[in-house]
Amino acid sequence: MAESLGTLRAIVNDSTSFSTPSEPGNRAPLGIVTVTYSPGEYLGRFIDSIPTAVSQKARVVLADNGSTDGVPERTAEQYEWVEFLDTGGNLGYGGGMNAGANALRPMREAGEIDTEYLLLVNPDVEFNAGSIDKLIACARRWDKAGSVGPKIVEPDGTIYPSARAIPSIINGIGHSIFADIWPSNPWSQAYRDDDDMDTERVSGWLSGSCLLVRWDAFDAIGGFDERYFMYLEDIDLADRMSRAGYLNIFCPDATINHAQGHSTAVHSKKMLRAHHDSAYRFISDRHPKPWQAPLRWVIKTGLQVRSRLLSS
Repeated sequence: MAESLGTLRAIVNDSTSFSTPSEPGNRAPLGIVTVTYSPGEYLGRFIDSIPTAVSQKARVVLADNGSTDGVPERTAEQYEWVEFLDTGGNLGYGGGMNAGANALRPMREAGEIDTEYLLLVNPDVEFNAGSIDKLIACARRWDKAGSVGPKIVEPDGTIYPSARAIPSIINGIGHSIFADIWPSNPWSQAYRDDDDMDTERVSGWLSGSCLLVRWDAFDAIGGFDERYFMYLEDIDLADRMSRAGYLNIFCPDATINHAQGHSTAVHSKKMLRAHHDSAYRFISDRHPKPWQAPLRWVIKTGLQVRSRLLSS
């Protein structure tokens, strides 16, 4: 780990990294963290899309959770502004993001990277030209913005409902039960909150596939809760942002392309269990009182039944 961080510090000070015209003051490079787990060809596309998306330099940490395809290591060797960071095992999405942020934090304190914002993003994302600059501009329009997310375009051209309401008990249960068999049910519609995907607005939570976060806000809430191995870590992050007085802002002017789901498709049953574990954790954390135990039991039982039905 120490050797990796020393290499990353040297890269930050290397003036040969890519550079395009920047705003007055020549802002320090933007820190970017992505969590890799055998990302294949997607990673190269992700890295290649960054220079035209941000006008200041960028420093990318590949927080690797145990890739076996060798792609993250080779990518870091190819690009001098990209660093491979072995997290020491599969820490999950939130754990990997925290590890990447921790690797950048000393450089932030030294003013060697952007001290205001940090970009957290999946490796299967491709940025459209200027999209990161637009996220930063959006964040500056909202004094209380803790996180800002872009409009997400899926491979078939549809818009992913990435700005959603924090799930309530009723909407959460209704969505969990009926989403797969009755997609247009009112509980899922209320939860998705996707009637307006063209207006810059405050949202309950934003997709963790691409989040520009304010460093101070991210640190104030302690980053991601690493008990969430996968799924709902972005909901939990946004909810804690809101509880701490920050806003989660949807920024449709910034658009990205996302080939989501490719890394979990081959492990669908395992991911279903992880999703249900996270769903129960989220609800139980917010309803921890003894008199709420029957509610927790009903939800846990319902998720277990749903898991068995969908896995059979």
